[in-house]
Amino acid sequence: MLTILFDGIAYGMLLFVLASGLAITLGLMNFVNLAHGAFAMVGGYATVLVMSRLGVPFFGALPIAFIVSAVLGGILERTLYKRVYGQSELNQVLFTIGLTFMAIATVDYFMGSTQQFLTLPAWLQGRTEIAGIGIGYYRLFVIVVCVALVVALQLILSKTRFGSRLRASVDDPRAASGLGININFMFLTTFAFGSGLAGLGGALGADMLGLDPIFPLKFMIYFLVVVAVGGTSSLTGPLLASLLLGIADVAGKYYIPDLGAFIIYGVMIITLMWRPQGLFVRAGGK
Repeated sequence: MLTILFDGIAYGMLLFVLASGLAITLGLMNFVNLAHGAFAMVGGYATVLVMSRLGVPFFGALPIAFIVSAVLGGILERTLYKRVYGQSELNQVLFTIGLTFMAIATVDYFMGSTQQFLTLPAWLQGRTEIAGIGIGYYRLFVIVVCVALVVALQLILSKTRFGSRLRASVDDPRAASGLGININFMFLTTFAFGSGLAGLGGALGADMLGLDPIFPLKFMIYFLVVVAVGGTSSLTGPLLASLLLGIADVAGKYYIPDLGAFIIYGVMIITLMWRPQGLFVRAGGK
């Protein structure tokens, strides 16, 4: 049971990194980006390519995955996404789901439909047992990296001038612009950063989750469930939702293999019946 709990925590932390960018764009920018998984796929493929074809080590490939996804996100934000800001949720959903299918077709054309694999460093492979708990070295590494990201994101959004300017830009763009805040730059930076987080999550998850052209569709529902259950008013909600869903998914697939894939949907339904607006909502939030 403790081993399953450990694996569930690692899976949940990985889900948080993958979904945190969506939580930022949806919660802070009020934009429904269903193409978020495509940026995660880009990060995963960037990692595989630079490792297999350029000989870049795994730890060098992780920042490359973040940068490639962030740059692509910034380019698309300036050329395409900014045209959809302020439009209805339906238009945003149709636009971004279209981008998702385009990304899937593009990757399938250039990379093929087979699953991609990457070779982890030797010291990240294998498992050990401590006090009866089976601990995978790579899962432990994922937990450590994700905890560091959680702390860094929380500090950036709540303690820095950038975080306060971003909140001001979202809450009242006209007043923020009058105070000298460059709204376009804030949105560009935020979207690029969220896309970079997705790419980093895709790089970290390539070994645990698998990587193929339909990755964005396979895990889109997981990202949406994390954001729906956790709420978008803070990062604490998506973090707890990710851990809850990760543990429930791993335990369900182990103890009830025939129904395991449906456990997260049951958790989502029960949670949203109890708190329809998510686990954490600001006072007066909707």
